[in-house]
Amino acid sequence: MAWDTERTKRLLLDAATAEFSEHGLAGGRIDRIASAAGVNKERIYQYFGKKDDLFAAVLGARLRDSMDAVAMDGEGPEAAADYAGRLFDHHLVDGVIPRLVFWEGLERAELAAADEARAQYHRTKVDRFAQMLPGVDHTTAAELLLTVVSLVNAWPVLSHLDALIVTGHDSGGPARVAARRRTLVRTVEVLARDAQLTAASARD
Repeated sequence: MAWDTERTKRLLLDAATAEFSEHGLAGGRIDRIASAAGVNKERIYQYFGKKDDLFAAVLGARLRDSMDAVAMDGEGPEAAADYAGRLFDHHLVDGVIPRLVFWEGLERAELAAADEARAQYHRTKVDRFAQMLPGVDHTTAAELLLTVVSLVNAWPVLSHLDALIVTGHDSGGPARVAARRRTLVRTVEVLARDAQLTAASARD
């Protein structure tokens, strides 16, 4: 029977996603990934290269999936704010991307910054975000998108700060999550509206 290469890659990526999300790059173990996938670890090196390359493949796949799952639709500050809210919802349910991104920042930031595939992914995302805010220049759109991504990714991995800073509530409960989402959405809407007004004033 022919070896199902794509199925094997999927099994390895799924196992590696769980492993790296929990333990990071340095703490992740190839043996555990291979065992969880039910695949000989030599297949990992054959398909993905070294462990660092596997981490990059895992995060890259997750990011591409999230771009498809959370579309950048519409125009104007409300659309930008809606996107931020939907991305917040996605990352809250999934939880993997924020953890992987934070591990990446701690363990392989320079390699990520030099990765052309990742750079292209983010250029595409900035381009789409800029289209949502007509009149806003590319640099300003990139700055605003960085703010969105930073705020959204922080919540799932820095939730302990919520209990420390915003006291007197059920940290992590549905009401608190909804309140945090409203704050995020309103913040992005205000910033996006200000960006458009500033751009319009500069043209006048």
